[in-house]
Formats: sequence, C-alpha cells, structure tokens
Amino acid sequence: MSDGLDGVRDHYRATGLTGRLKTALMALGPEDQRLTPQQLETLDQFHTRGRAATAELARLAGITADMSVLDVGSGVGGPARFLAASHGCRVTGVDLSEPFVEAARYLTARTGQGGQVSFECASALTLPFDEGCFDAVFLQHVAMNIAERARLYREIRRALKQGGRFATYDVVLNGGEPPYPVPYYPVPWARTPATSFLLTAAATREAIEPAGFRTLVWQDDSEAARAWITQLRAAGPPPSPNLGVVMGPDFAELSANLGRNLMEGRLGILTAVFEAVSTGI
Repeated sequence: MSDGLDGVRDHYRATGLTGRLKTALMALGPEDQRLTPQQLETLDQFHTRGRAATAELARLAGITADMSVLDVGSGVGGPARFLAASHGCRVTGVDLSEPFVEAARYLTARTGQGGQVSFECASALTLPFDEGCFDAVFLQHVAMNIAERARLYREIRRALKQGGRFATYDVVLNGGEPPYPVPYYPVPWARTPATSFLLTAAATREAIEPAGFRTLVWQDDSEAARAWITQLRAAGPPPSPNLGVVMGPDFAELSANLGRNLMEGRLGILTAVFEAVSTGI
C-alpha cells in the first residue's frame, strides 16, 4: 500500500547531509572527539521551542528509565538522544528521510549513545514493529506532513502497549469558524501547501481519540511559542552550527515564515498526552 508521502520525502531529501554535518562539527572538535547532546541542540532539535519543548513533553508523559520509547519522525535524532541522556530510557527513532536517518546514526555515534538509541528509515503510516512494542510514542512537528491522520494515529496506537503514553507536540491551524487564515509558505515542514495537512486542535483530538486513546493532557502552547520567537528575534542570527546545516540555505526564510504565522495567529502550537486504551473506549 502506498503511503502517499513522496512529496514529503522530496522536501526532506537533504543530499550530502552527513558530510555537511561532519564539516560543521569540526568547529566543536576533531572527528574522534565525543560530543554531548547539549552541544548538538542548535542543529538537531527541529521543532518550535527546541529542547525545552521535548523536556516538557517528557515530563508530561511521565518518561522513566525503564521505558522503551518510539520517536516518530525523529529527524536527525536530537529528541531521541536527549530523552535517552536525560531519562535513561531506550529510544528508537523512525524517519521517512534516508539522509536524516544516516545523519542521526552518525550524530549518535559521536555522542556515544549507540547502545541506547537507534534509528530506522520507515513511514509513520507503516511502522516496522510488532503490536504493543513501546511504552511511549513521541510525535513532534510531524503530523502536519500527513494527510491520513486517522491511519497515522491507528498505527501509533498499534505500536503502543495497553496503558502506554502517546505524547504529541504539533503545529495546528487556529480554531474559530472556517475559512481559516491561510499560512504563509514556505515553512520548515513544507515549501508549498501541497505537502502541508494542517488541522485545528479540535480536529486533531477528534482524529486521535477514536484510534484508542484517552486524553490525559491538553494544552495550548501558542503563547509560549510566540515568546520563544520573540526571544530568538532579539538574539540575532543563530550560533553555528545550526539548523541551516540540515535544511539548507533557505532555512532562514522557512523559520521566519513559521514565526510570522505564529505571531499573527494563523497557526498555533498544541501539546497533548494520551493513554492507550481499547479501541472505541
């Protein structure tokens, strides 16, 4: 079955990414020098509010050292490495982009976390795992790329143990009555609307709960995101190495448009945690 994500694959097809990372990281030390997850956070946290958002989501989801965690849409692996380092859990990341997975493995080798963190190239709609493998699933700034939301959330539920936690942190359309304000493009997850499938927060909840989830945490983090954008603007150009290494020379435009969308209220940020229950409950 096709997953319909070819356009998304093209958007994240970062050719030569690992080579660019190797060159950029020379600023932090020689190739054989071990790096910490903290040293990489300017280039491996590919979502609004960065590491702080991942840390908050982990707290809300109750992540502990004995858990096995799946990070869906893991990018170059920053959140996975952070979760393993800060909570002691085992983390598996999956991403649609082969260059991202290759880069994630390289960066994880540089931090010496290969025994605790691993990555596979796979679609979020056809996860390569048996039923009930994981205690928790993270989904950060990924769902906006996926049209088949019901299928996505059913697949996440299939991968979770009964009682497991699904923690999501995503960009949403602002609510109210349609037609909704049209976001400015390009943005970090889509250069055109063709690969952007935004829902309102309410519609997101309506898609998630029938897949077999009970809501535990539901919060609008749009104001925190706007404060973060304001802080970034005041700080000036980001330090090197940064996400421009990963996303290319137009990343400044992509991130500026995201900031504009958030500041003008065209988009919002949703944080939510769900418990995996029997389907239909």
